[in-house]
Amino acid sequence: MSGMAGRIVLFGAGNMGGAMLTGWLKAGVEGARIVVIDPGPSATMAARIAEAGAVHVTAAPDGLIADILFLAVKPQVMDAVLPPLKPLVGKDSVVVSVAAGKTISSMERHLGEAGMVRAMPNTPAMVGRGITGAYANARVSEAQRAQVHELLKVSGPVEWVATESDIDAVTAVSGSGPAYVFYLVECLGEAGRKAGLPADLAMRLARETVAGAGELLYQSPDDAATLRKNVTSPGGTTAAALSVLMAEEGMQPLFDKAVAAARNRAEELAK
Repeated sequence: MSGMAGRIVLFGAGNMGGAMLTGWLKAGVEGARIVVIDPGPSATMAARIAEAGAVHVTAAPDGLIADILFLAVKPQVMDAVLPPLKPLVGKDSVVVSVAAGKTISSMERHLGEAGMVRAMPNTPAMVGRGITGAYANARVSEAQRAQVHELLKVSGPVEWVATESDIDAVTAVSGSGPAYVFYLVECLGEAGRKAGLPADLAMRLARETVAGAGELLYQSPDDAATLRKNVTSPGGTTAAALSVLMAEEGMQPLFDKAVAAARNRAEELAK
């Protein structure tokens, strides 16, 4: 990976941390530059760490200063696990957190003042098709931001936001968004069952339809509205369904409420 140097410390090698590590290695980051801190990685992840030539330790080693410290643990445990990591953070370190709802100020209470980035990836990062929203505080240099961008983009596009509070909205849209799509598949499959199809067939149709539509959206230069219109013949079956979904009480106000609820919860978690 061009433009990258220094020691990367990854704290947490679970689903998200493991996905990031895998992406870094595929992108050409030298395993010897990576230190993974995790008390109990899975057997698969432990083998991957060893094969890459990365260092695996169960606790922060003495004398190590991280150039970039990635925090990939659940927000509920952050207050407990951060204090022992403070010796890893030097004056030129940058800390990157992917824990939802944990503010920069809350991390600074444990780690001291430092360059910090709050990042919000989503679970499609596990297959290299995620998207990440990120915010950097004023202590992050342009060079550090560029390095963090390179490390985050291995799982998909990175979008930088102007204010830290914007991360709560990112969380509500793309961070939690995959669950909304998975629930759409559940609802569409159940509707198909109620329309008379065998339940397993209805679910297969729903799953492949949503997955295929997503891939078409990914590959097409057209926006979502154009693709929707391309499927919709005037007076046809799709138009009949959309007359329900796009009604005044249809999907848009429901999504407005859902995203607002997720953002409000993210703000509550940050307090």
